[in-house]
Amino acid sequence: MIGFVMAGGKGSRMNLDSEKLLLKYKKPVILHVVDSLNDSKCFSKILALTSLHSPKTKKLLQENNINTLDTSGIGYAEDLTLVLQSTNDSVLVTSGDLPLLDKEIVQQIVNYYDPKKIWTSILVTNKFLTTLGLKSNYSVNYNDEICHYTGISLINANKITSSENTNENYIIIDDKRVGFNLNTKQDYELLGTT
Repeated sequence: MIGFVMAGGKGSRMNLDSEKLLLKYKKPVILHVVDSLNDSKCFSKILALTSLHSPKTKKLLQENNINTLDTSGIGYAEDLTLVLQSTNDSVLVTSGDLPLLDKEIVQQIVNYYDPKKIWTSILVTNKFLTTLGLKSNYSVNYNDEICHYTGISLINANKITSSENTNENYIIIDDKRVGFNLNTKQDYELLGTT
């Protein structure tokens, strides 16, 4: 299995002077994510997908001997789709802004991988997200419940072709390690209280 860390976004919702993934929570947030994947020992390779929007993040990753791959920076879905089309492996993809991610939760998620399913997205329930004091703009109705995407998915890239709509599966994991991602300055302030 390959681990992809999405690290090429603008972080425009944060309205920051610097790149979002360089925000510190003991160490830069992007390093928490990469370290949790490395420490899980689940991956043959870990790649951080960067873009022209994240030059300082790319530099930090390279200084820490983390492999990077440049993407167009058009958008999360577009960048990921292009990379997946040239990948013939099982993939765990995660956004780079999950500061509480750790090796145990990564191992737990990897254990859910089913090669018969092309795409499985990890969700948290709206109820759970609210208890964390967080909000999300990316929701889906699953099992008659409003849930939110965590930015983590398990993908069988062998089965992805550009012409088909992928049937998406869902797994709910109400855990702050996957639910706490940084989208706003308020989220970052909340992080300091965890």
